[in-house]
Amino acid sequence: MLTLLITVLFFAVFGKMLVFALKVGWGIFKIAAYLIFLPALILVLVFGGLLYLAVPVLIIAGIIGAVAKAH
Repeated sequence: MLTLLITVLFFAVFGKMLVFALKVGWGIFKIAAYLIFLPALILVLVFGGLLYLAVPVLIIAGIIGAVAKAH
């Protein structure tokens, strides 16, 4: 009976730690996406001659940034 209790508590604690790790990982990914991937994508589009795609991406990112900063 004690083994069952310890097993349940083990999975409860490490389950919460797993959920926390996923939340932290998602937050780090969002920061990396805004700081690294989005500017790199815009530069690739501009240098690749796809300026007509880069401008709307930049405008959408600016709107999202302004709305997110307002909250």
